[in-house]
Amino acid sequence: MDRFPPEVIENLKNYVYRLIDPRNGETFYVGRGVGNRLYSHIHDELGSDSDEVGDKLKRIRAIRLAGFEVSHVVHRHGMEPSVASEVEAALIDAYPGLTNFMGGEGSGDRGAMHADEIVREYLAEPAAIRHRALLISVNRSALEQPLYEATRFAWNLSQKRANEAELVLASEKGIIRGVFIPEKWLEATAENFPGRPDTPSRLGFVGREAPPEIQNAYVGRRIPDEYRFGTGNPIRYTWN
Repeated sequence: MDRFPPEVIENLKNYVYRLIDPRNGETFYVGRGVGNRLYSHIHDELGSDSDEVGDKLKRIRAIRLAGFEVSHVVHRHGMEPSVASEVEAALIDAYPGLTNFMGGEGSGDRGAMHADEIVREYLAEPAAIRHRALLISVNRSALEQPLYEATRFAWNLSQKRANEAELVLASEKGIIRGVFIPEKWLEATAENFPGRPDTPSRLGFVGREAPPEIQNAYVGRRIPDEYRFGTGNPIRYTWN
């Protein structure tokens, strides 16, 4: 099956689904949608004649070339869009190592946390942001590499806006963990950032840690409510 019958679609409404690798039973993608969104990823892979595809389509291609088919599971259906967003976000938090490029809605502030982390977040004083600071949520990658490396590559923002930033504030689960001064913003390519994948539509920066007096003003403080990461977008600007 590569599509739902029309009468099924009427009853599905908004749904949340998982893509599973049948070779090892591993969930590798979580998504939400309506209609035949669940099957669109297979069609995208079949319609691509390029080797330069993202991790999700690479996984689907590897499954197909091995003689298997992606397993599709509808986790919840018949929901309002806002409820589907919450279910999707919770599942993204629950399955590490997904090929999803972005976290779910609210994952930066309301995602999975240890109980002690929740206490620290809500008791932390909000930061008084007095710089043109670019806020970047590094929740999913912070534990996999040094904070500077997790923060500097690779983001969907304009060169003009990036160049205006005086500071980059790296946040994890609503708390500012590091402060960096971006000295140069570059296209996110392997040539500019050796060892990193080519992502030419995005930017990364070369910079340094902010001096202690600036670090002390921000690190360990909570992101003010007006700048909270309420959607899957990991970027926030603190200036107009």
